[in-house]
Amino acid sequence: QVQLVESGGALVQAGGSLRLSCVASGNIFRISTMGWYRQAPGKLRELVATITSGGNTNYADPAKGRFTISRDNAKNTVYLQMNSLKPEDTAVYYCNLRSALGSSWGQGTQVTVSS
Repeated sequence: QVQLVESGGALVQAGGSLRLSCVASGNIFRISTMGWYRQAPGKLRELVATITSGGNTNYADPAKGRFTISRDNAKNTVYLQMNSLKPEDTAVYYCNLRSALGSSWGQGTQVTVSS
């Protein structure tokens, strides 16, 4: 079972930046698609961004132009750089690993953006 540990969440003012990190255990990271999702209070979990094993990225509309997903296979780590943060970005951010063996989720990290 792959374990994912997120970090980097914090309270930040609108317009600020944060970088989230997610470290995966095991040895399937480099062949997995990694994703960031978020869930705001009272709302469903939604996609933020994904990155394939080959480095192809995909962003949900709210993230386009402001967020950047990247990965470091040597460190089994995926990052989410978030710039120009808005109060509506407030949510718990979850890391996801998807491979032929299945899907795993982290425990989440809280991002709060104050206006």
